[in-house]
Amino acid sequence: MGVNQHKLYSLKHLFCKSAVLLFILAGKPIYVLSQTAQPNMSNQKMVIYQLLPRLFGNKNTTNAFYGTLAQNGVGKFNDIDEKALNGIKELSVNYVWYTGVIAHASLTDYSRYGTPNSDADVVKGIAGSPYAIRDYYDVDPDLAINVENRMAEFEALIKRTHQAGLKVLIDFVPNHVARGYRSIAKPAHVVDFGANDDTTKSFSPGNDFYYLPGQKFVVPDIDKLKGPLDPLKDYQYTESPAKATGNNSFSAKPKDDDWYETVKLNYGIDYQNGEKTYFEPTPPVWTKMRDILSYWAEKGVDGFRCDMAEMVPVAFWKWLIPQLKQQYPNLVFIGEAYNPKAYETYLTQGNFDYLYDKVGLYDSLKTLIKNNADARSSAISDAVKSVKAYDDRMLRFLENHDEERIASAGFAGDPKLALPAMTVSATLGKGPVLLYFGQEVGEPGKGAEGFGGEDNRTTIFDYWGVPNHQRWMNDGAFDGAKLNEDEQQLRNFYKKLLQISTTNEAIVKGDFIEIPSAEINNPRVYAFFRISSGQRVLVIANFDRQQSFEAEITIPKEILKNQALSKQPQDALGAAPVKYLSENRIRVKLAPVSSQIIVF
Repeated sequence: MGVNQHKLYSLKHLFCKSAVLLFILAGKPIYVLSQTAQPNMSNQKMVIYQLLPRLFGNKNTTNAFYGTLAQNGVGKFNDIDEKALNGIKELSVNYVWYTGVIAHASLTDYSRYGTPNSDADVVKGIAGSPYAIRDYYDVDPDLAINVENRMAEFEALIKRTHQAGLKVLIDFVPNHVARGYRSIAKPAHVVDFGANDDTTKSFSPGNDFYYLPGQKFVVPDIDKLKGPLDPLKDYQYTESPAKATGNNSFSAKPKDDDWYETVKLNYGIDYQNGEKTYFEPTPPVWTKMRDILSYWAEKGVDGFRCDMAEMVPVAFWKWLIPQLKQQYPNLVFIGEAYNPKAYETYLTQGNFDYLYDKVGLYDSLKTLIKNNADARSSAISDAVKSVKAYDDRMLRFLENHDEERIASAGFAGDPKLALPAMTVSATLGKGPVLLYFGQEVGEPGKGAEGFGGEDNRTTIFDYWGVPNHQRWMNDGAFDGAKLNEDEQQLRNFYKKLLQISTTNEAIVKGDFIEIPSAEINNPRVYAFFRISSGQRVLVIANFDRQQSFEAEITIPKEILKNQALSKQPQDALGAAPVKYLSENRIRVKLAPVSSQIIVF
């Protein structure tokens, strides 16, 4: 939706409701769009660094297709030492999201420790999916030097992370568990999922799972993968009666692209009878999940990234999160969410602190990064306005474990092509920004890893080494000595950008004022102000791969608080000079695929 320049918007916290600000860009008057801001969640902008311990500390470079742990190696909790954490902290990170910590289905055999390998018929990859949990009270034995001491090694990692001045996030996977879930590490009072279910009923408010009575589970036709796992698959996995699959498939034989390795948990919704709800009395899954989160919070975990949060009823989150925050007030809950129509409900009723801004800002930025013919900066404007009532609570990112690597052939090919988008993501709002490990050194996600395949992503299913990241890791020195010049420059850009975005008052807690793309008169340029009582910042991003952008901008005295511009307005990124023209007028010039953060 385009901006109606005749509509006047208020500047909350800065000016009275009747105030109208007039900007002049290249001689054209425009009105200003300002969001309705939510209160700050904290005084510090969150920068989250996501990593998989399985991959992060792995120094092995073999990278055999469908390689075993012995062939391809695996990272350990202990690899994430003080040097590694200090290297992460250089990026102004304050939260580390450890992905794949909780024990999940795998084909690696730990029978002598009470954890046999799972059945190959219902496991994706040799290492397995971190989102097919097989024991909510245990950690992945792959990640321990001493398997018998694995929980103590994770607790030591939590302590190291805190000592480095960082906080800990882990995944909470509430919607589904692995087929064959069985906890060997649960406290004595805990009853396993499904232990007391009436399996003769398709749905019962007292059951933990959904069943297909009278039907046996049939392994989907996954032999088309034709990989080294084939000899391990006998298509004889036994489950009777069959359980519903994690992505709400109520078929005894899931499709090969279903989440066939998981089973759906029952939160009191009868999906096969009009989604009728049974929330009173409290479903047993609710209390079990509350106890699981309390268990991890007690160990020092500071927050949870909640997988597929929208597949679990908002009533559960409304019930759960306040209880946990009463006991652990500083816990953070981040919801993976893809339905913009439900955002407000999950924030206001569900009590989430933050939600993904994927279907909105990420999707808009991706079209510009990829240089799609129909890409327009006005799409960013539309994305911003779509969440204007809760912009401060949206998590911005360009990479995570689900998305294509920027530097991959299927995305941008060159990580530098995403730097304007990263500038926008990091400075647009007060909410969190996420980095995925290796993003800051241009990891391209190349190679046919195994189940992950050649899909422009870094696998979450396989044992693998991540080459660009390994060069920064430098055999455990974590000093970047093996990075090439381009990779070093890229990491330095991320360091500078994130340092600005976490220390500049206007970006950390200021208001947002957009210069509409229609008035910039360039469909590949996006610009906005961030303004606080003590700082004024103008951010401009040029996504065009061929053309420079040059314009004169008059900054109203209302923005300057009736003070003249400094004669030396500075581009904090240091990429290009800003020319002083008069006490409230500057000339900017941006090279193709570049951005400026002008502080005045």
